Amino acid sequence: MKTMITSIMSVAFAAIVMSANSSTAAEETGKEVTMAGTATCAKCDLGTEKQCTNVLQVKEGDKTVTYYLAGKADMAWHKNICKAPKAVKMTGTVTEKDGKKTFDVTKIDMTEKAKPTEK
Repeated sequence: MKTMITSIMSVAFAAIVMSANSSTAAEETGKEVTMAGTATCAKCDLGTEKQCTNVLQVKEGDKTVTYYLAGKADMAWHKNICKAPKAVKMTGTVTEKDGKKTFDVTKIDMTEKAKPTEK
């Protein structure tokens, strides 16, 4: 009986430790990370802001997390995603301020399907 209880406790402890060690991009605050998701406009597409604002939406488990973009993803880049969301891969650092997650982007890669056509 003691062996069985010890085994169950060991498995439970290992599960807790493993879940604590598995980190999402949001937990990598201050470190450079690469995330893949959907870049879009928080005003025009999502309707959550009063002004055009670039955001990256990433699936983390069962929920979608929205990161407000800064850095390279400035408003000059906004025309690529304002009216139509695009699949992207972005590299940068994650911070959190006033309850909002911010992603300071240093590199943006749109997937081949999402790249705007050149005229």
